[in-house]
Formats: sequence, C-alpha cells, structure tokens
Amino acid sequence: MSDYYRGQRSRNIFDPNDKKPYRLSRSKIENYLRCERCFYLDRRLGVDAPPGFPFSLNAAVDHLLKKEFDTHRAKGEAHPLMKSYGVKAIPFKHKDLDKWRENFVGVEHLHLPTNLLITGAVDDVWQLENGDLIVVDYKATSKDEEVTLDAEWQKGYKNQMEIYQWLFRQNGFKVSPTGYFVYVNGKRDAKAFDGKLEFEVKLIPYLGDTAWIEPTILKLKECLMSEAIPPASEACDYCLYRDHAGTAFKNQVEWNQKNKGGQSALFLLSR
Repeated sequence: MSDYYRGQRSRNIFDPNDKKPYRLSRSKIENYLRCERCFYLDRRLGVDAPPGFPFSLNAAVDHLLKKEFDTHRAKGEAHPLMKSYGVKAIPFKHKDLDKWRENFVGVEHLHLPTNLLITGAVDDVWQLENGDLIVVDYKATSKDEEVTLDAEWQKGYKNQMEIYQWLFRQNGFKVSPTGYFVYVNGKRDAKAFDGKLEFEVKLIPYLGDTAWIEPTILKLKECLMSEAIPPASEACDYCLYRDHAGTAFKNQVEWNQKNKGGQSALFLLSR
C-alpha cells in the first residue's frame, strides 16, 4: 500500500452524536467550498482525496521569511519591505505567535452555534500604529509575468486571508480589513543557475470581506449532520475521475460477463 494514501481512516471523523467540539481547519472549510461531496467523504466517512506532494522549496522560502521578519520583530522595528511600501507597521509581538503559526494548532475559535472548533495557522501578524493587527500570508512562485491575485484559482488565497482575519476578531483582536501577501517570485531570466535562486519580493494588499464565513460554517455543519452524500460537483476533478472510473469498471464487468472465457479488454490493451 502506498505510503501516501492509506484508504479509509478511523480518526478525525465527524460523529453527529458526539457532544465534544469537532476540530475543523481552515483548509477543510476550503475543501467544502470546492466540493461538498469530497468534504463529506473526508470528514464524515473517513475517505480523503489523495494528498498532494509537499512543495519543499516553498516551505524553505516560508521558513526563511519568518526568520527574517522575526529578526525585526525582536528589535521592535519595521522590516524594509514595510517601509518601501509605506505600511506603517511593525511585526507583532505576542506570546502565542509560535502557536498561531503551528500547523494543526494555529488560531482557534469555538463556534458555539455549530460546536465546531475552527482553526488556522497564520504565517505572520503585523501591528499598525493604531494597534490594529494586519494578517500576513507568504506565497512563493516562479513565473515570467507579473505576480497578481487575479487568477480564479487564487480565490482560495483570499478565502484563507479572510478566515484568518475572522479568527483573530473572534479572539478579541482589532484587525485591519486590509491584509497583505508577501509574494516572492523566483527569477528565471538569469544566465545560469550557479547553485542559487534570486527572488523578486512584492507586497500585495488585499481588502478582506468576512461576511461569507458565518453562513458557510452553518451550511457546512448541516452537510456534516446529513445522512445523505451530497451530489458530485461538476467542477471537481476528483468527482469527475470517480464518475468516469466507475463507468469504465461497470463497462468492463459487463464485457467480461458477455465474453466468458475470453481475455478481458483491459488485458488485451495492456499487452
């Protein structure tokens, strides 16, 4: 069996009869927004989609950016990137910062109407001169065109930012509606690699709107409580794959039944 996918699991499954708060990460809310059926299969039935492989270079960039901003945090001074973009803030000091950044821990809020413990691990938090907090997210890419937030698939980035803003507000913090993406773009126009990558760093502001979060959590809870599996999403690659794979297997079984004693079509195709 693959080391990366081990089939149906028995842990972290939602039980409608369990009175304890159910932990739900920011990424699982995003999964619900992408496809209710896949979300239900994962959280209610214990069958998650195959995981993607880790982006080690992105993780390295994330780690180094945190170290760099933490150096200025310790000194209580603004990072040069903030100064160059005119952001009057400094990296925020707080005893829980490491916890807020830790995967599977993060910033937490128990949503009482649903008994769901919503969590999310942030990259960074800055503080404006008026005391308001700024949620900051690090992103890394490598492309020739200008880095923006205009692509349809980047809607997930915006959702991520807004959930973080919402979580901090639920924890009693005053949060600026404007968050920032520290977006680094690996340059591909160098004459040679020479064992190093050079990056252009861009600070992209984003005005968050968290109004969608509360109704989404309520609908998500209804989905978890239901005994019916949601319909497949037409835009979900996993649902499309399952549908086509199921049809192919059904056709193969019918072919085998009609051609008893003969070699299967799949066997002949594989020769």
